[in-house]
Amino acid sequence: MSAAPLPGGTAMPEGMALHEARDGAVLTLTLDYAARRNALAVPLRERMAEVLEAAEGDAAIRAVVVTGAGGVFCSGGDISGMDVQDALSGRERLRRAHRTIRLLAAGSKPVVAAVEGWCVGAGLSLACACDLIVAAEDARFMAGFGKVGLMGDLGLPFTLPARVGAGRARRILMLHEQVTATQAERIGLVDEVVQPGQALAVATERARFLAEQAPAPMALTKAMLSAGLDAALEVERHYQTTLFLSADHREGRAAFLEKRAPRFGGG
Repeated sequence: MSAAPLPGGTAMPEGMALHEARDGAVLTLTLDYAARRNALAVPLRERMAEVLEAAEGDAAIRAVVVTGAGGVFCSGGDISGMDVQDALSGRERLRRAHRTIRLLAAGSKPVVAAVEGWCVGAGLSLACACDLIVAAEDARFMAGFGKVGLMGDLGLPFTLPARVGAGRARRILMLHEQVTATQAERIGLVDEVVQPGQALAVATERARFLAEQAPAPMALTKAMLSAGLDAALEVERHYQTTLFLSADHREGRAAFLEKRAPRFGGG
């Protein structure tokens, strides 16, 4: 296995990393931000987009695995760094974030998510942008965007209904309920449930199988299944930017950082 990094220029702050490992034709990307339980901070998103873009042009990479370090997949967006001051910066933030989702969901390489522990908010978006999700029995899934005055983003309003149907997607997006791995498999949110600690090993097995398939049919199948994603992301970019600037988001963000219940006023 090789850990030589693919090309890219985003510098990581201390305590934050996106680990890259090559095992034959499979590239494994591991989110590692222990202080925030692998929250999808901007530098992590930027680096992931760079690596996935480089992988698109590398014929030797035939499949990708995405996972998290320390027994957690991803706890969501990094609320501490979410401070949008105007519409243009909000739209630019989402434009850049959407690069990663487009490459996962509509890129040419099949992608398998290996989920241990929490998979919340932006983490759920990241997992649902992958082609297959392998989850440990103790994994937990939740949207939770509304708790900080936002709607689901990073493609989740498009990818989640494609997995579980519109009715169940509404329940997950609106009620903020935790979904266990067993429940997630039953409703189609995940594809396979395995013993705790085995998600990465099983996901890698699935990725090796996908890497042995003819690459063109894989790429074209992904292109068909992701038809409509671009339009959905553009609508999301407009709506979420509006919410970034709302009083309710300011209250939700403050409540999260102060570890208290939010008091939404509808503004």
